[in-house]
Amino acid sequence: MIKIFRKIRQDLLSKGKTGKYLKYAIGEIILVVIGILIAVQINNGYQNIKQKRTEIEILKGIKADILVDKIDINTNIIGHNRTKEFSVFIKAYTM
Repeated sequence: MIKIFRKIRQDLLSKGKTGKYLKYAIGEIILVVIGILIAVQINNGYQNIKQKRTEIEILKGIKADILVDKIDINTNIIGHNRTKEFSVFIKAYTM
């Protein structure tokens, strides 16, 4: 592909068609810019997908931590209730 563009460019310059060469050069620049923009868009799409996957993993970890914390809190509540009941029982028999 590059050889074709090089040949066209050399033919235009050797024949003295500067105007056509400038149009060709501008067209080639526009094609390169469009190619770069497409590549950037594709890369951004992949980055977004990667970021969403990471976000989902983090949220799953947070959910698991919350479930563990809930179990710990419930265990502590049960323990405190037993301690409270025991202290009421001891208070009743010591008076």
